[in-house]
Amino acid sequence: MKNPKGYVSFVLHAHLPFIHHPEDDTYLEEQWLYEAISETYLPLLTNFTKLVEEKVDFRITMSLTPPLLNMFDNQLLQERYIAYLKKHIELCEKEVKRTVYDERLNRLSHYYLDRYSNDLHLFEDVYHCNLIEAFKHFQDIGVLEIITCGATHGYFPILYLTEQTVKAQIAVGVQTYEKYFGKKPRGIWLPECGYVPEADQYLKEFGIDYIITESHGILYAEPTPIYGTFAPIVSPKGVIAFGRDMESSRQVWSSINGYPGDYNYREFYRDIGYDVDYDYIKPYIAANGARVHTGIKYYRITGKDCPKDYYDIQWARDSAERQSGHFLDCRTKQIEELAPLMDKPPIILCPYDAELYGHWWYEGPYWLYILFKKIYYDQCNFQLITPSEYIDRYPEMQQSSPCRSSWGANGYSEVWLNQTNDYVHRHLHKAGDRMVELAHLFEHETDPLKIRALNQCARELLLAQSSDWLFIITNGTMVDYAKKRIKDHIGRFTKLYFQLKNDHVDERFLKDIEEKDCIFPEIDYKIYF
Repeated sequence: MKNPKGYVSFVLHAHLPFIHHPEDDTYLEEQWLYEAISETYLPLLTNFTKLVEEKVDFRITMSLTPPLLNMFDNQLLQERYIAYLKKHIELCEKEVKRTVYDERLNRLSHYYLDRYSNDLHLFEDVYHCNLIEAFKHFQDIGVLEIITCGATHGYFPILYLTEQTVKAQIAVGVQTYEKYFGKKPRGIWLPECGYVPEADQYLKEFGIDYIITESHGILYAEPTPIYGTFAPIVSPKGVIAFGRDMESSRQVWSSINGYPGDYNYREFYRDIGYDVDYDYIKPYIAANGARVHTGIKYYRITGKDCPKDYYDIQWARDSAERQSGHFLDCRTKQIEELAPLMDKPPIILCPYDAELYGHWWYEGPYWLYILFKKIYYDQCNFQLITPSEYIDRYPEMQQSSPCRSSWGANGYSEVWLNQTNDYVHRHLHKAGDRMVELAHLFEHETDPLKIRALNQCARELLLAQSSDWLFIITNGTMVDYAKKRIKDHIGRFTKLYFQLKNDHVDERFLKDIEEKDCIFPEIDYKIYF
């Protein structure tokens, strides 16, 4: 299509907090990564591969955050993921025997055996444990744009009280991207889409062209953007902002009528970890004996007023195909209505958490695959595009200052600052001030041990600043773990701070936490200067 009336841009935010426990292999939270690889990242890579092999021209954008990249690149976590898969394959083999009495159930147990066996083959034999290179390949051939994020997903609208901490989040995010992809990122997914104008100078300093914001970050900009969220705006300091389209987001995200709620789709919350005999499942659940999700789920959503029915893969695919057609028709109609009102083609920006696709919405990667094929082959009035491509084609845009905002509940900061977690911030701010103090105090430091300690202080501060811990506390899930992580990182930082001030660094203590908190091996504490 030479002259499309408009564009659609999918942006998937791939992020997990850095979880690495070499001292103990029983932390359930470490499995968040393994579940995401099997249910989201490998399925996305598989579908990208199929689209390329089928010569379907498509575009998609993904933020691969620095903590996620560091975990992808961690040999211990790679080895533990392989062990995780082998244990699942063993369980699936038992399930094939256990379910032989029921043809439908047995067919599903074979499906899971094949699925996890294929995951092991892909990870070891195809990608050689290197998922970063797998994603980089698609960026190199021009169908995927990878963007960065804050170093540890620190929430800018609160951190900016000590501006050097925001600068460091941006700087380390950009440096991590350059390390793995060999060039600078053009875009950044602001952590939690949290925008404050104070961050713009640092975004520009480190070469960022554009950001992703929540809808009202654009709609309440000053002056009011004449095209709403359907065209990017540029801030006074030159940062381009794209806003989330509300209509397309609602169709996917809505808990009432969003696509993932289709009755034919796999039920996330019904898992054999809770259903089958305890003695049978005990080797495959938590080390402390608690029942947990195994990833083997035999039921579909079915509906509220009837008993759960077995999951049917073909029915689920039929629903995904219908809904991809519906999404295509809606975007076509939306662009048909918008195009005559604008002096350039509108862009519909569709940003989502990547884990929605596959982990929470099991059929999501297949839905994307079918949608991208439909866009390529069917008669529609738009093309897929990345934000960078849109900027390059249409460089003129309205200058306007985005509104302070986030994509959290109610649109601002209450998820990360409320009565359940407000006590954390005084510690984060104090540690931020102390890190700036250390950077100035030891500006010309040459002692290798002290330099190691200073760099580890920077790592501990960044890890404490992760917005994930505050989010978890607010949501009431895995609260003890989130509180422990904040306490551990602030405690380790503070101990090193006083050791440096007292000119006595405990090398044994330092080595221990360097092994545990081994994120950003090339970090330079002077970024806080």
